[in-house]
Amino acid sequence: MTSLTANLPLPGFLKAPAKPGFDISPRMRAIVMLAATTMTLVTVYALFRGLTGIAPFHPNAREIAIVLHVSTVLPAIPLGGYLLLAPKGTKWHKHLGKAWVALMVTTALSAIFIRWGGGLNFHFSVIHIFVPMTLWASFKLVRAARRGDMKTHKNEILSLYLGALMIPGVVSMAFPGRLMNVWLFG
Repeated sequence: MTSLTANLPLPGFLKAPAKPGFDISPRMRAIVMLAATTMTLVTVYALFRGLTGIAPFHPNAREIAIVLHVSTVLPAIPLGGYLLLAPKGTKWHKHLGKAWVALMVTTALSAIFIRWGGGLNFHFSVIHIFVPMTLWASFKLVRAARRGDMKTHKNEILSLYLGALMIPGVVSMAFPGRLMNVWLFG
C-alpha cells in the first residue's frame, strides 16, 4: 500500500538542487517545515496577544534582556527554517546564514541575563544549558562552512535549529509564569 502523499508534488523550494551531500533528507525537510511553521505561527499568535493587551500583563515584558532575547529569537525561527529548506551554497544563503547565526548568538548571550528570582537570590534555570550549546554549535558551524566541511555544517545547523531553538521554545511556552506561556494561555 502506498502513502497518500507519495504522489503529491513538492513545492519548488523544497526540491531545489543543493550541493551534493549538503541538502537534508525529505523526512528531515518535513520535520523542519512542520517545526518552523508551527513555532512561527504560535509565536506570532503569542506576540499578537501580548502586544495588543489581550493577554495579561507580564512584568518581564519590560526587562531589556527579555526584550532583546524575544526580538532576536522570533525572527530566527522562520529564517532558520527557510535556510534549511531553501537552496544551499548561494550568496543569498550565505548572507542570510550569517544573519541567522548573529541572531542565535545574540539570543544566547541575552539569555545569560535572564534569571529566576530577584535580589541576591537570582539563579540560572535548567534551560540555560542551551546557552553554551548554542555558542559552541555556532562556532562549529561557521568553522565547518569556512573549511568546506558541509556535512559537519549541516549537522550543526540541524542540531542548533531543532535542539537549541525548538526545545527551549517549547519549554518557554509550556512552563507557567514564563512570558510566552502567559501570552499564549493567560
